[in-house]
Amino acid sequence: MKNSNHHIVSALVENRSGVLARIAGLFARRGFNIYSLAVAPTDDSKLSRVTIVVDVETSLLNQVVNQLNKLINVVEIQELSPLDAVERELLLATVQCSTGKRSEIIQIVTALGGEIVDADISSLTIEMSSTPEKLDTLEELLNSYGILKIQRTGRVALPRLGYLAETVADSELKLA
Repeated sequence: MKNSNHHIVSALVENRSGVLARIAGLFARRGFNIYSLAVAPTDDSKLSRVTIVVDVETSLLNQVVNQLNKLINVVEIQELSPLDAVERELLLATVQCSTGKRSEIIQIVTALGGEIVDADISSLTIEMSSTPEKLDTLEELLNSYGILKIQRTGRVALPRLGYLAETVADSELKLA
């Protein structure tokens, strides 16, 4: 998924019904395509983190982020550049394999950091959590063996610790 117009938006929101619909609605009303969306509760059961990857020009994204900040259920929102974020995505894939190709597939999966989570006589189910680029590589390599089914979760992301430390230091300077 290499596209210079893909942006990662991470929002901390109140864990209430309808919040996700309002957030998605802001993007839809502007005609923006949400490339991926991941939502899960945080360590505080009252809050959820929403990670949205959207395909849009930066100037237009800034308008949407400003509008998201106005939603009462949004606690915090950040745009994360790939350089300033730790990103992960989960891939599950079932690949057909003959007995002769099984060890080749296992070597590829293992070399890239994935694992076999299910198997039968003619197929393997693979799980891998990694960067989107590394999952793209695995998917390309598995295509030649015949992918029967595949599912990817979409990205989740958090700021890199160095980036977070700089942000905290900047906000402390403003408070002083």
